[in-house]
Amino acid sequence: MATEIERKYLVLSDDWRARVHRKVRYLQGYLATTSHGSVRVRIGGDSAFLNVKGATVGASRLEFEYPIPVEDAEVMLRELCAGSVVEKTRYFVPHGGREWEVDVFEGDNVGLVVAEIELDDEAEIVALPDWAGEEVTDDVRYYNSNLAVTPFSKW
Repeated sequence: MATEIERKYLVLSDDWRARVHRKVRYLQGYLATTSHGSVRVRIGGDSAFLNVKGATVGASRLEFEYPIPVEDAEVMLRELCAGSVVEKTRYFVPHGGREWEVDVFEGDNVGLVVAEIELDDEAEIVALPDWAGEEVTDDVRYYNSNLAVTPFSKW
């Protein structure tokens, strides 16, 4: 059983860009979203995955991910997903001995930039980079599943 523990922050500036060591463009959509969790399909680069996440409790949730053919994912995104497809480029940025993920959203969520850090324990203290602002871990508006239904452009 896999548990994802992450914290999410708004990004204050572009200072992170000089430290990027790789990036991946994602298209993702939600096949189901309930109070118990979500089922997502995602294409990232030349790979695709089906992802099942449980409800978030604090900064933790169950997460399972399975590779699927890209062609299947394209059909699912086009034909089966509720709301809009979430488009973003994820940049991987080292800081404080950790790898931060900075998501720059496009499409209906253009203008939103969020940084995430995965942790080993919810109580873990992390050195925040200068470009990390307000923590939004507990704000459900920033869940990608909610951005598919209520995009940032409609807030």
